[in-house]
Amino acid sequence: MNTQQNHRILLAIIVLSVLLRVAMALVLGDAIGDIRGGTHDQISYDALAQRVAAGHGFSFATAWWPGVAADQPTAFWSYLYTLYLAGVYTLFGHSILAARLIQAVLVGVAMPWLTWRIGRRLFGPRPALIAAAINAVYFYFILYAASLMSEALYMVGILWIVDTAMRLTLALANPAGGGGRRGRLGLELGLAMGVTLLLRQAISPFLLVLALWFLWLAWRRGWLRRALGPLALAALVMALLLLPFVLRNYRLFGVVGMPNTNVGIAFYWANHPIYGAQFEAVLSPEHGVSYQELIPPELRGLNDALLDRALLQRGVQLVRDDPGRYLRLSLSRVPIYFQFWPSAHSSLLSNAARLLSFGLFLPFMLYGLILAIRDARPGRRLHSVASPDGSDFRAAYLILTVLFMVTYTIVHLISWANVRYRLPVDAFLILFAAYGIDDLWQRLSRRRVARRSQAHLQPSN
Repeated sequence: MNTQQNHRILLAIIVLSVLLRVAMALVLGDAIGDIRGGTHDQISYDALAQRVAAGHGFSFATAWWPGVAADQPTAFWSYLYTLYLAGVYTLFGHSILAARLIQAVLVGVAMPWLTWRIGRRLFGPRPALIAAAINAVYFYFILYAASLMSEALYMVGILWIVDTAMRLTLALANPAGGGGRRGRLGLELGLAMGVTLLLRQAISPFLLVLALWFLWLAWRRGWLRRALGPLALAALVMALLLLPFVLRNYRLFGVVGMPNTNVGIAFYWANHPIYGAQFEAVLSPEHGVSYQELIPPELRGLNDALLDRALLQRGVQLVRDDPGRYLRLSLSRVPIYFQFWPSAHSSLLSNAARLLSFGLFLPFMLYGLILAIRDARPGRRLHSVASPDGSDFRAAYLILTVLFMVTYTIVHLISWANVRYRLPVDAFLILFAAYGIDDLWQRLSRRRVARRSQAHLQPSN
């Protein structure tokens, strides 16, 4: 297929992606109904956004999760996503459906498009189109694109970061490309990192890994000095985006830290002795206590930032007191994180999403991942296919992709594991599924051609 045909197919995939997500938004409607299966946060985001739109700031009208008193400021929830919802409510009134539809269209366009861009650099045009098509029909992505939660836009942000990092790599490798382009890409990378951090801070460890990957690649290729300026600019832009919220927290809570105060709270709850050595994604009612009741009485009443810091210290101490239990508890999160089978505790919609996304494509993901690592060696298949941009960075891009999946998985296995926290990893595993499907299709095509050739060669009776 030529470039024009590829673009037409991509456009059709994007249209399908948008239609499926808009259809899901219409099915979910203008109210928040079934919130099982990891979508309970919709209630909090909706309530918080209504308060912001009404001029009450980031606060709740009543005592709220995780331990916020009524009318008291909170920094637990994503500022950026709350502002998105508040903006929609300001323009359209309290229309949950409007927020769903706008998000569905944005994500429906951006995710398959960015998936195609990244996949084209990794594996070539045909696997990239397959990856975009899988992204378009991936049931979990369809569900979360229409849910009032940060996940879908957050995945767009991660894909944006990786896409921009790849383009910056090409600009840095070309000494004749000009500092202006490298500077613009450094600015874009900073915007992508800042926006994504303001959606969910779980991306933080990968950003450190990304910086190390850039420095390693630049040192190895001999353009380390050329890389320092754009990378410093990216870090500066990211810091400037975070600064207003950091200053807001310092003014209200007297603490300097990341914008959202949820790291310590989540780490403490995830490693509480109530689990023993068997983690539960959602605390079972059989324990007879709520998450809020697990907070030590002497810490209740602290503001968001002080509570988060105090619980982080308690959580780290729990690990120090019994590292063996912590190791077993972390290992028990593996089946929870990678779950694809139905659960009695999940709704029909969630079970269907689990089976018709990760469960359906997991064999192809594993096959494609093993195949890609094998083919990335010098002289193997990935190096024999011409890159669309003329570069030879496929092995480096593969390393970056695998580093993201490994880093992000480790972050959640040592803290809080849940199926929805794995979805950003799914967005990259899809690339490998597409590579595996393309390989299998080529093998089948060659066999069909071989059988036809043998049939023509056999003498007729």
